[in-house]
Amino acid sequence: MKRLGWAILPTLLTGCVVGPNYEGPPGVASGERPGSTFRRADQAVTSPQPPVARWWEGMGDAQLTMLIDRALASNPDVAIAEARIRKARASLREQRANQLPTVSASGTSIVADLPAGSLALPTQGEQSDRVRAEFYNAGLDASWEIDLFGGRRRAAEGAEAQAQAAEANRADAQVRLSAEVAQNYVTLRELQQRLILARRSAQLQQRSLALLQQREQLGASSRDEVVRLKTELTRTEAGLLPLEGQIATTLDQLALLTGDEPGAHDALLSTPAPIPLIPRTVAIGDPAAMLRRRPDIRAAERQLAASNAQIGVDVARQFPSVSIMGIIGLGGPNIADVVDPDSFAGLFLPRISWSFLDFGRNRARVEQAQADRDEAEAQYRKAILGALSDAETSLTRFGNQRRNLFSSIASRNGARQSASYAGQRYAQGAIPLTTSIDAERAALAAEQSVLEATGELDRAFVALQKAMGLGWSQK
Repeated sequence: MKRLGWAILPTLLTGCVVGPNYEGPPGVASGERPGSTFRRADQAVTSPQPPVARWWEGMGDAQLTMLIDRALASNPDVAIAEARIRKARASLREQRANQLPTVSASGTSIVADLPAGSLALPTQGEQSDRVRAEFYNAGLDASWEIDLFGGRRRAAEGAEAQAQAAEANRADAQVRLSAEVAQNYVTLRELQQRLILARRSAQLQQRSLALLQQREQLGASSRDEVVRLKTELTRTEAGLLPLEGQIATTLDQLALLTGDEPGAHDALLSTPAPIPLIPRTVAIGDPAAMLRRRPDIRAAERQLAASNAQIGVDVARQFPSVSIMGIIGLGGPNIADVVDPDSFAGLFLPRISWSFLDFGRNRARVEQAQADRDEAEAQYRKAILGALSDAETSLTRFGNQRRNLFSSIASRNGARQSASYAGQRYAQGAIPLTTSIDAERAALAAEQSVLEATGELDRAFVALQKAMGLGWSQK
């Protein structure tokens, strides 16, 4: 029987674990099943191959890669997320330590000068109206609340889930950050190229205006035509300033994203460069892999696990709690007693407490925890459906922008041919110079449309990578 008693003692001390066990997240959509495919994917430009986490390297722009790497290392939002991870991990260590006994050392020295009769102490010699009392003690105190119903284990389980959610939030910050840097970089290069075209268009208008003014002096052109072209030139030149302002704003935004002061990248990025080219084929994998990869979904699932564990914490409060306190020490009326083994004293104090009459407070806490769990489950379902919608919408936009770019390129090629043909006819004397210049301006406008379509396609590509949950790495 003694052996049996010692065998069951660990079980009695650890007790059971109340509250619902976490069985994993609920199924939400068919896209979670392996083998599913994206409905809006264009098989001509997308591939079911697993995508690459560092997708920006596929755009072949060293400056873009440098900016994203710097942002991932220095952006304040990432630093905030990392600080929250450290806090969550420290909380997890605290909850795990709460399951163990607490031991502390203490030393006490009491010297009291009291009126006679206030203490029942023996007196020797002459009577006095004052009594001096001294007591010295050194020892160890230990306390342990036995986790009979698993409340502390549930608290540690919830803290672990919260720490994992914090890690997922950092990854989500990396996904958003890499996409935002790429979006701003593409916008910067597009604005720079548009400014170049706008200046060329202004130069052509100035040439046309000079010719019209000459013809007006010869009586071959009306004053109204000159005024109209002057107005167009003024409008074009006025449009240069907003472009320059947008370029400066985008440079400052890139500096902010990389954790630098405004103007930090002006010397490096002010020189115009082409808009980066996206890969010919884009790997997207399948919906199930995308859902497993997206850190915002992982964070929502971990929040659900933490909410489920909190139910167990609150259920355990409805049951009795058992704690053990022990004190050992050496002490007495003389300071030498603290090192005298004969002055050893010990105290063993088991204690049980149970708030059985709380007028429904504990039950109300359990119901609140259950409601929090239900909310976390709804948030998880929302995250799954939102991720699938985000991916399908991004695929649709990417395909549409790709077709729009092809259409713009075809129009630009036609405008270029018309400008070339007009130049040849002017050289042959078949048309006036103003007609040839107008054809060049139309070609520039078509070029502008191609630039805008290229920028939109690049931004759609970046949005697609973000929707796929790419851009983060484990640490």
